[in-house]
Amino acid sequence: MTAGERMRATYEFRPVDHLYRAEFSIWPEAIERWKGEGLPDDWQESNLFMYDPPAIFGTGVNLGWCEPPFLPPFEAKVLEVHGDHEIIQDVAGRWLKVFTGRRHGFMPDYLRHAVSNMADWEAVAPRLDPSVEARWEGLAERVREQRRLTDEAGGIMNQRLIGGYMYLRSIIGPEDLLYAFYDMPEVVHAAMQGWLDLMDAAIARVQAVAEIDEIFMAEDICYNHGLLISPDTFREFLLPYYQQLIGNARARQKSPIRLHVDTDGDCRPAIPLYLELGMTRMSPFEVASGCDVVEIGRQYPDLMMSGGIDKRVLAAGKDAIDAHLAHIMPFMVERGGYYPTCDHGVPVEVSFEDYLYYRRRVCEMDHR
Repeated sequence: MTAGERMRATYEFRPVDHLYRAEFSIWPEAIERWKGEGLPDDWQESNLFMYDPPAIFGTGVNLGWCEPPFLPPFEAKVLEVHGDHEIIQDVAGRWLKVFTGRRHGFMPDYLRHAVSNMADWEAVAPRLDPSVEARWEGLAERVREQRRLTDEAGGIMNQRLIGGYMYLRSIIGPEDLLYAFYDMPEVVHAAMQGWLDLMDAAIARVQAVAEIDEIFMAEDICYNHGLLISPDTFREFLLPYYQQLIGNARARQKSPIRLHVDTDGDCRPAIPLYLELGMTRMSPFEVASGCDVVEIGRQYPDLMMSGGIDKRVLAAGKDAIDAHLAHIMPFMVERGGYYPTCDHGVPVEVSFEDYLYYRRRVCEMDHR
């Protein structure tokens, strides 16, 4: 099978020659560590870790991910320097306290977000205005090229976008958002309408050029004990906008559109909510938050899944890796609709020797 055929078969729960071989991501710090432990310079060219070729392609249209697709973005700049830390403004208009000269490998302190009242939202809203033609320059050419690459590979073309919850927390703040649902619901609804207007306009423009196979939504609506908001809050502030967006997209084309939701934390309470939207896939099933892909795979036999390999286990040595894979791989290979990746980026704590061992073992176990 080609990688594209393998991926499509995985989505459709058809037999595969082996599970699709990929990784969520690898921290740059891990790569630097591995270089000192023997990682050859040509590790990508030689496909040392035995990854499959790409089988999922984006449309080439930026609709955000962890930050909203502001146009123009806020100016990224250093606001203050205080010895070993500094205050910066990022492209989402947030003020962050970070280590001086460092932007990765730690959680910053969020000091301020772009929206704290209706006046702030009205000032931010023009950055999401779908009528700004500069946002769409070159869209048709990019989409046609991505569709060509997708069809050439026989794979999946998705439209990635920032989910409503991720979007709200990025502009209002994780803690302030929880108060905003009660204290300023009109601001939350106005912001979600702005989200919907832009996302719907963008997907309509994409679909005018080519059909898409999947909407892939970055959500992060969970923490290590479940949902960050109640199901009732989800249904009031998010669900109507999601239903409109996905319903519009599905009505515009004849072929089906899948829905893939990405959230960290304990996603188990979120699954029924997104199934109401017709979710077909979820990732990455963070093990430290109680997610077991075997348990979840049994409970939801029709849910396409990826992830579920504990990043902590990859740092715990070969015996731990073997035991972890022995729990996951036999059942998930038999079940189908799954491919293994780390449950987030591979961290610097994982040695080159152990990651390479994991890759060899998982490839030995990913087929009947």
